[in-house]
Parts: sequence; structure tokens; C-alpha cells
Amino acid sequence: MVLGIALSSIVLGGAQVIAQTAPLDPLAPKLQSDPHNPPRFKKPTQAQSNAPVGFSPPASGAGSTGYDASNNPARKATTPTSASAASTSPSDAPVEPLSPYQEPPPSADSGNSALAQAPGTPPVELGPIRKPPKKHKAHTEPDDPYAALGVRAGSFTLYPAVELIGGYSTNPGNSAGGSGAALYSAVPELKVQSNWSRHELTADLRGSYTGYSPDQTPTLSRPYFDGKVDGRVDVTSATRIDLNSHALISTDNPGSPNLQAGLASLPVFTTVGGTAGIAHRFNRFEIAIKGTADRTDYQDSKLTDGTTASNDDRNYNQFGGALRGSYELTPGVKPYVEVETDTRRHDLATDFSGYQRNSRGVTGTVGSTFELTRELTGKIGIGYTERNYDDPRLEKLAGLIGNASLIWTANALTTVKFTGTSAASETVIPGVSGELSRDAGLQVDHSFRRWLIGTVKLGFGVDDYVGLDREDKRYTAGIGLTYKFNRNVQLKSEIRQDWLRSNVTGNDYNATVFLLGVRVQQ
Repeated sequence: MVLGIALSSIVLGGAQVIAQTAPLDPLAPKLQSDPHNPPRFKKPTQAQSNAPVGFSPPASGAGSTGYDASNNPARKATTPTSASAASTSPSDAPVEPLSPYQEPPPSADSGNSALAQAPGTPPVELGPIRKPPKKHKAHTEPDDPYAALGVRAGSFTLYPAVELIGGYSTNPGNSAGGSGAALYSAVPELKVQSNWSRHELTADLRGSYTGYSPDQTPTLSRPYFDGKVDGRVDVTSATRIDLNSHALISTDNPGSPNLQAGLASLPVFTTVGGTAGIAHRFNRFEIAIKGTADRTDYQDSKLTDGTTASNDDRNYNQFGGALRGSYELTPGVKPYVEVETDTRRHDLATDFSGYQRNSRGVTGTVGSTFELTRELTGKIGIGYTERNYDDPRLEKLAGLIGNASLIWTANALTTVKFTGTSAASETVIPGVSGELSRDAGLQVDHSFRRWLIGTVKLGFGVDDYVGLDREDKRYTAGIGLTYKFNRNVQLKSEIRQDWLRSNVTGNDYNATVFLLGVRVQQ
């Protein structure tokens, strides 16, 4: 009888386990293995065969959807060393505050921005907030069962992905009363993360090509690329060298007053540059210095009559330097003060309208970086910028600026991202010193399920043309939905409304954009 009771308990317990492992939601993506028919005689994978001594390979039927079926004893989490802590995900604790000259996590300032079509931004973006990939750790899986696992390549982990997007815009030319067109876009990207115990190298490369049908004049089809490579060399436990190289390929936005009349296509510009800096930490106080160099080149403009127009007066070099002091007030909160100066030198002493465009600028900023585990990550700052031009006819460009790149994990289901940018851009409009742009964006992601994410985006921007009585205000609002089939495939959709309101008659426009795309990642 005792034996019968034991057998009954085993049968009932097994039935209960099967009932718990079966998916309750009929819409949920299928797991990688069938719990009712596990692959009992599945041959071990290469990764399982090479597992270190003392660790058993995952049990039969273990998949990659987040459930740990390895039967290995749980291990205590270890505190990351200062050399590697700065590159871990916000969900890893504890972590060292961000370097003064390292940009915040990629998810905080790149891709899926809610900014209202700021100058130089890609024409098409959609999807939820993508958090930066974690450093590779053996025998562990990402917290998100739908996160990409990446591809190991020596001491690096590669995260390739591509998005194919289609949709429709009611006003792709951003003009008053503009006509609509269907659009398509291919968006490849590659993220690279080193897995070294000391030093660090990361890369974030993202490009796109967007086309329209029927196209307009000038043609709106255009390429876009934004890439950066960051490196950190740990000289000692208190001293490091920060290196950066970056490249941007884009065009002026349609409707920009910087564009010539009679264009057949939007001229492409390229900006390439690099940064080198050194930082030293004196207990909680840190001081850092850096130098920068950038080069911007514009293609000649192609006109509808078959001729070309030179843009050589828009080409320039920029050199600058910055000094920053910061103090670790509490673990994860690091206020800073920064002073930056730069000079811009154009290829031509005067532009085609006879103005000397060379200038010198100085910017002061106060702010703080945040690295609060599982809560708040990023930076925020406010400051003042001033730029003086060689030509006395050009008014001084000056004003308040702000920058922000914050991700707040409100709870297990909701994530909020706030972004803010400011830029003093060059222009060739006669009598106008430059364009001072300020942008702010808010994005909220909510997980209805771990595989179903809703997104709301709001954005606002102001373009002030210094020396010209013109101010453009840009607004954007959008909603989106992302369905994750598994770690590798996602389906995305978004509806976005854009507005521009200018104090100059004839520049206002409205545009509605419908997007549907698929993302494939590894």
C-alpha cells in the first residue's frame, strides 16, 4: 500500500508539472521544445560538450526561452570589478558610474528616438526601447527570454540585426499641402561587445536606406548611417584612456531652408571624427580632459536641369577640447561640471553669399550621471553655449542648452525613456549665423506580455535661425506595438503624427506615417 501511495504521488506530481509548463495563453509564441515530447536522445551541442568540469550540461529538453533546466546548484552573484562594471546592463548590480566621456548606454540615445524629426535624424524609426546587450557570461542566459543571444567571435560578442519596414506617409516632403507616398526601408545594424576582464571595446553601427513610391522632386530616397566605436584602456585602477571614433552619413531634412531651389535629389553629407581623452580618479573626485576632431563634407547638389551646384562653402573642420570634473556623491549618482571649447574652419574663407563662416564656440554644462540599479540609468545636464563668428555682420549665437539620456524602469512591466539634445548647426542662409536646435522626447514602453509590448512616443523640438526672424516648432506623437515570436524574429507596427508650426507663412505642414516591419536578430 505504501508503494501504491508513492506511485500515485509521483504520477500526480508529474501531471501537475506538465500542466504548469504548458502555455496558458493561446497567443504566446511556442517554446523551443515540446514539454509533452522532450527530445530524450538529442545529441549534445558543441557548447554543452565544451562545458567546464564541475558544471553539468543543460538537461534534455532545456531551451533558450528563460527556463533553467540544467539542475546545476545556484551560485551566488559576484560583484563585478571596477574594470568591467561600467559596461554591464542597468539590471546588473552593483555597477560603477559612467565615465565622463563615455556616452550613456546605447538604448538611451540611439535608435527608436521620440525626437520630432530633428535635423540629421533618420526618416524612419520604430520599435520599443532596446537595452544594451550584456557582457557574455558563461552558463547564464539573459533575463529577457526574447533577448538576442549574440554570436561569439573570439573574445567578442556580435549582435547583428536587420529590419525591413514598409508603410505610407501622407507628406514625406514635409511641405504645405504635400502629396503622399508609399515608403520602404532596410535597416541593418551591428553591435559589438568585448568580453575582456580589463579594458573594453564596443561598437554600435546602424544604417538604413529609405525609398518612396511615387518619388517626388527633389527625390526623397536617401541613405543614412550612424556608427561609433568606443574604447577604454585601463592604465591603472584609477587612470584610464577613453577613445572614440564616429561617422554620420545623412541629408538635410526635406523643407530645410539650407537646400537650394531646383534640386533633383537631396545632397548627402558625411561627418567623420574621433575623440581621445584621459581621466584620473582621486577617491570620489574625478577629473578628465579630452580632445576632438571632426570633418564634414557635402556632395555637390544635382539640379533638375542636369547641372550640378557646388557645396564647398559648407565643408569645414572642427577641433575642440573639454575639461570635466565630477564627484561621486553616492554610489550611482555622479554630478559633474564641464567646460568645452571648439573652433570651426571652413574650406572657403567666405561662402558663396560673401559671409565669413569661421567661428569659435564655448559651452558650459552642469549635470549628473545616474547608474541606479534596476531603476534609473543615463545622464542629464543643462548649460549655456555661445558662438562668435569672424564676420561682424553675423550675430552671436547664444542660448540655453540641455542634454538628457535617461532610462527609468518604473516597474517590471513599464520602462520610460527621456531624451534631450541641443545643437548649434551651420547654415548658408545669407545673414543667418546658425541654427540653434533644441529637442526633447519621451517614450513609454509597457509589456502586456513578455512578448507583446506597447509603445507611446511624444516629441517636441524648436529650430531658431539666429539672425533671421524665423522659429520653427516641431511636434510628434505616435503609438506602436511589437510582437516577439522568439529571440530572433519580431513584428513591429507604428502610427505617427508629425506637425511643424513656423512663424514664417507657408512653412507649416502635417504628416501622418503608418509603418509595419519585421526585425530579425541573432
